Amino acid sequence: MLAFLLVLLSADSDDPNEIISRMAANVEASLEARRQYVYKQKVNAKLVRTNGQLARVERREYTVTPKEKNTEKHLDSLAGEYHKSKKEIIPYDKKGFEAKGMDIDGGIMEDLIDDLVDDKKSRDGIPHNLFPIDRKDLAAYRYTYAGTIEVKGRKAHRIAYAPIPRKERCPDKKGEDGGDNDDCPWRPWKGEVVVDAEEFQPVRIYSDLTFKMPWAVKAFLGTNIQQTGFAVSFTRVAPNVWFPATYGTEFRVNLLFGYKRVITMALDSSDFRRTSATSEIQFSTEETAKR
Repeated sequence: MLAFLLVLLSADSDDPNEIISRMAANVEASLEARRQYVYKQKVNAKLVRTNGQLARVERREYTVTPKEKNTEKHLDSLAGEYHKSKKEIIPYDKKGFEAKGMDIDGGIMEDLIDDLVDDKKSRDGIPHNLFPIDRKDLAAYRYTYAGTIEVKGRKAHRIAYAPIPRKERCPDKKGEDGGDNDDCPWRPWKGEVVVDAEEFQPVRIYSDLTFKMPWAVKAFLGTNIQQTGFAVSFTRVAPNVWFPATYGTEFRVNLLFGYKRVITMALDSSDFRRTSATSEIQFSTEETAKR
């Protein structure tokens, strides 16, 4: 371990692999400090029909408490609208609302938020397998140094990344490129990581899907996904303590030979407040309100 740290500390400033490795190590090292912060999170999600009319929109506000390996989110408020037609709009304020009859949008909306902003395995609700952040994922990518930029008065490194084919990285493994089914996962993303040059923390990351939906899936299942990209930016709340501040995506989904939606999702985190590492956050419930 000591030898590994010494290599990182002496890394050449324009070596992309060393920069990324040091960034991932610092993200992991700052976990304990991040547990001392509670913050607010706003989520806006929309499903839009191909004619530009809204199908469903949801706005959620959470209080977020980081834990050792994930986050605890308390839903403070939810305001949703189901646009059955131009004139008929049904408001709702509960998770999982589905209108009478066939309401595919209800399930899509709930899955979208659960999967993309409330990942139970993530430290902040954002699925990290979309980006090269965790050390266990770094070997899945090839990195290229792309120069430096200034972000909010701080120097930062730009690192481009692209997936290494699974057969090239793990030639002894059988089968095609896949997810997390074995000890040689494949990550189908390419993009750019912007890393703070002083603290080696992520500043901005953009990822884009590297493959198109197979013809057979589109032809026989009537399913297609287009323009799938994700972007996340980080904010510095204290020395060596950075949190995802904004995160979003927009893509189009065609399902079941007829269901077509443009999906947009945006997350904003703010109001970071430092608390004791051992303090407990208590939320108001109907039971406590009666006391």
